[in-house]
Amino acid sequence: MTPEQYVQEKAAASGSSFYYAFLFLPPPRRAAITAFYAFCREVDDVVDEVTDPGVARTKLAWWAAEVAQSFAGNPTHPVMRALMPSVPVFGIAQEQLQAVIRGCEMDLEQTRYLDFPNLQRYCHLVAGVVGEVAARIFGQTKEVTTEYARKLGLAFQLTNIIRDVGEDAMRGRIYLPVNELQQFDVKAHEILQRTHSDRFVALMKFQAQRAHALYDEALALLPSEDRRAQKPGLMMASIYRTLLREIEAEDFRVLNQRISLTPVRKLWLAWKVQALGRM
Repeated sequence: MTPEQYVQEKAAASGSSFYYAFLFLPPPRRAAITAFYAFCREVDDVVDEVTDPGVARTKLAWWAAEVAQSFAGNPTHPVMRALMPSVPVFGIAQEQLQAVIRGCEMDLEQTRYLDFPNLQRYCHLVAGVVGEVAARIFGQTKEVTTEYARKLGLAFQLTNIIRDVGEDAMRGRIYLPVNELQQFDVKAHEILQRTHSDRFVALMKFQAQRAHALYDEALALLPSEDRRAQKPGLMMASIYRTLLREIEAEDFRVLNQRISLTPVRKLWLAWKVQALGRM
């Protein structure tokens, strides 16, 4: 299997909404974003699939060394071998890849966040930086597009957090800020025991309103000159925001089930942005 085949399979197997947006890119950009996305999946899977924190730290340290070695001219993992040809073309920095790894390391060290600014710092590493790199690969020409991409990445990550509350609870993690749980009188043990309540719904409505505001702020930041190039990000925004609305329609029944969109629906939403230019 070639490195290119490896990253293609890694991206396709994830079933992520991101994959559907990549399909509409020209081959060089599609190859770059697929390899970068596969890298993000590899390091994220270390945290989600390795049960021993010590082993997970060792694996993430290996990835940090592999990134450094790759930028020194000697990639060994198929993901890095697929990604490195795109690095000079799209201006991908080693520090951006290391930031993603640091964000995943935070999952091994921290399972609670006191307030939203603390959560936001984590989200920047695992999603905002991803947005930065993606925007460059898609064809960014204006500096303000970086801030759009960071904010959109934050909106995506908050949508993921809302969707995954139940799954994260099974791993002992709560990404909802502690002071906001207190504000809505939702106890941590209720989340961990996956107890649905009116108080929980009120808390989640608050989280969803914040996510919607971030989608609006991000889209307002995107300059018209970059709108065409950034269509893949707009496709992802359409898919993720539709998912958020589905979760709202289901009364935030996320503690004991995973609410998702079908592949056909994701493809339709992506095509609609590509063909009609609207979300």
